[in-house]
Amino acid sequence: MALSACEAAMMLKRERAGVQVGVPKQNHQNPHQLVLASASPRRLDLLGQIHIIPDQILPAGSDETPHHEERPNDYALRMACEKALLVANRLAGARTGALILAGDTVVAAGRRILPKAETEQQARDCLSILSGRRHRVYGGIALCLPDGSLRHRLVTSHVRMRRLSALDIDHYIDRGDWQGKAGGYAIQGLAARFVRAIDGSYSNIVGFSLYDVAAMLDAAGWRGADQLPSQTPPSA
Repeated sequence: MALSACEAAMMLKRERAGVQVGVPKQNHQNPHQLVLASASPRRLDLLGQIHIIPDQILPAGSDETPHHEERPNDYALRMACEKALLVANRLAGARTGALILAGDTVVAAGRRILPKAETEQQARDCLSILSGRRHRVYGGIALCLPDGSLRHRLVTSHVRMRRLSALDIDHYIDRGDWQGKAGGYAIQGLAARFVRAIDGSYSNIVGFSLYDVAAMLDAAGWRGADQLPSQTPPSA
């Protein structure tokens, strides 16, 4: 079966990281395996930056339709928790003792949830809304523990974009960086030239707040390969 360019790139990144979709690898350093409940190559790349390599990738495939009048921050956290729980339930009885890590990224203009752009028109609409204004990026993070309990965090970053001309938007659309991206843009790509300032976690805008993911895994007793000593200070 032929693969799209996007699918081929995702497979290459996972092969380099030593992890395959749905295939567990042996981890001798941790008593619990780490499962990433996401198909996002950006999240996998981010985790690799801080030497966190999942043992297995199992995308949740959840319904990402926002509830009626649901606030963007609530939506981001709900989606992350639902993804973690869906994968945990899928593994129940088949694999015990795994940590399930999930995340969701939501771009919001006021109380409006901007979509993950699937068409050029959606991307144009998102960029037109974000042009010349400040917006929020909410990152929901959820970690399902082996005992079934769920830990979660919500991270908020603020992004300020310069005013975009019609030519700016046309050029960006032609490059294709918008495809599948929350709010119709990827800050780690060409859209970086549009961003005047950010306040908060940069990695959260890309897909995962690495500080918060590392802190949650530290607290759960999971350590990555060649990871630095725990950043979580001991309690007094």
